[in-house]
Amino acid sequence: MPELCRFFNIIITMFFSDNDKHHKPHFHATYNEYEASIGIDGELLAGKFPPKQLKLVQAWAVIHEDELYEAWNNAVRELPLGKIEPLK
Repeated sequence: MPELCRFFNIIITMFFSDNDKHHKPHFHATYNEYEASIGIDGELLAGKFPPKQLKLVQAWAVIHEDELYEAWNNAVRELPLGKIEPLK
């Protein structure tokens, strides 16, 4: 599972060919013991995440929406995803 970004102890990853369960472009976020699948549009699809950290992830996703869609398209084709700038 390639890591796209890491900020404020939040790790953002994206699986290759991961469209079976959610059927929409998404990424995975991990923070301590919390794990969630989050749509590129910011929707919490599965899992649990603390509200403050979820808002940070959603803000990051808005800023990097184009890069996330590019990474998703690459993941579907099993191509390298690259890195995305962290939230500062």
